[in-house]
Amino acid sequence: MTQFVSRRSLLTTGTLGLGAFSIPGFAQTPTISAARGFTHSVASGEPGPDAMLFWTRYVPASGDSATLKVEASETPDFSRVAGGGAMTTGAWRDWTAKITVSGLLPGRIYHYRFVAPDGAMSPVGTAKTLPDDRARQFRTAIFSCSNIGFGFFNAYAHAAARDDIDLCVHLGDYFYEYAPNNYPATKDAIPGRVPLPATEIIHLADYRLRYASYRADPDLQALHAKFAMIAQWDDHESANDSWEGGAQNHDPAKEGDWNTRRAAAIQAYREWMPVSDEAWESYDIGTLGTLFRTETRLLARTHQHEIEDIAVGPDPARALAAFRDGAWRDPTATMMGTTQEAWLAHAMRKSVQAGKRWQVVGFGTIMGNTSTPPQARDWLTENNPRARAYVDRAIMAAKAGLPSNLDGWGGYPEARARFLNAAQAAQANLIVISGDSHNAWAYDLAQGSAVGVEFAGQGVTSPGYESALAADPKVVAKAMVAANPELKWCDTSRRGYMAMTLTPDRVTNDWLFVDTIKSRTPRASVGHTATVRRGRAKMEA
Repeated sequence: MTQFVSRRSLLTTGTLGLGAFSIPGFAQTPTISAARGFTHSVASGEPGPDAMLFWTRYVPASGDSATLKVEASETPDFSRVAGGGAMTTGAWRDWTAKITVSGLLPGRIYHYRFVAPDGAMSPVGTAKTLPDDRARQFRTAIFSCSNIGFGFFNAYAHAAARDDIDLCVHLGDYFYEYAPNNYPATKDAIPGRVPLPATEIIHLADYRLRYASYRADPDLQALHAKFAMIAQWDDHESANDSWEGGAQNHDPAKEGDWNTRRAAAIQAYREWMPVSDEAWESYDIGTLGTLFRTETRLLARTHQHEIEDIAVGPDPARALAAFRDGAWRDPTATMMGTTQEAWLAHAMRKSVQAGKRWQVVGFGTIMGNTSTPPQARDWLTENNPRARAYVDRAIMAAKAGLPSNLDGWGGYPEARARFLNAAQAAQANLIVISGDSHNAWAYDLAQGSAVGVEFAGQGVTSPGYESALAADPKVVAKAMVAANPELKWCDTSRRGYMAMTLTPDRVTNDWLFVDTIKSRTPRASVGHTATVRRGRAKMEA
């Protein structure tokens, strides 16, 4: 199925004059940081059946603090205001404002706007509250891995023009922390899509400016203005492969104390995103299910291992086997920490006992077991020694019974087992949604017996396997599925987003792939659909 979104329908979903941001170089424009008034449209999040969090950013002409009001109405003309609130913002929070309005009705679309002290009004956004127990269907658009330098956010634009979406979920890597000519390299970057600041982001001011730069994108603004979003961070909102005590892309000798950088990343995220300050949360979708937002990066994650650090010495295979039988199985290694693990186990059980039909858990990284087949060496492009070395190590790891990526759940097998055991004990109808890999995957998750399914989404723009492979993606997919019992389908070549539909007795997930990210073309098609029936814990397709 091909879905095309016309420029006219795209523009009608926007609330700013989008043409003002569509010129080449908008992400670098100095006026991003110098702008006054409502600088970045509006956004919403943290939905409930009777409440919603509304976000904006307003800088008064004086550059001083300002008190903003928000109004929510079921009618676009605001003839009857259903609720509102007020707060004061200023430089201490980068002039962002988050106001939670309660007293709303379930399953309703609300129009909302902010009012400045001088009477100026923000663009108008829309957001839908979560439904009550009468709901029979709920559709969520799911995104991850949005690197502005690699291309246009056509996945955002396509979703923003749809009228059949109830909620958006972002599973992390909302932006990337790198300096220009790093990821992407200059030769791979789209002209004009180089975000500010022109350095790697380390300090609070850097993180704030990177958000300001990304949020100037018209398609991201359109998505936020159209739908409420439940968002959680992964690693690039701080630094690549981050964990509680550091990150792969952090050098204390040159970049200072990790805790200072981590605190800056968290503060800027909570300022610029329509999120609460709670690290994890649950959201009941009537009786259809419960969605769980988790945190698996900055607060309790144990330092991840790297295959390149293990497969060394005169006998790398022996070193990998020793790791498999030792450190890899460390029961103290965790992604969530014991407090969150206990909360999630209890919350899943509570959801089941309350009669919720599905338990949907969002993770930043993939849970399904994934290893690299030996034929992967034949898929590589020529003259890519770095990729060849990576693949050779991954093949060696697979022969030792290890996954290809130790930064995901595959690197924490005991923590994975604890989560899946908790889902089994709760008798959950488990759906895991995840991002991080930039490619699209569908898994049947097992822990002794079938536990649930995982829908892992492709990146909005960030490149995946295809960037280093010359092989036909269909050949790659066939070999990956054959080599991994939990893996039922994959696509390792295209960008886009997922659209997941909950009904009482089945969940259906569509992987939508955009035609291109090299030009601003909001056209996408469904490349694969998978369905799971309640009580089956396995996909039908």
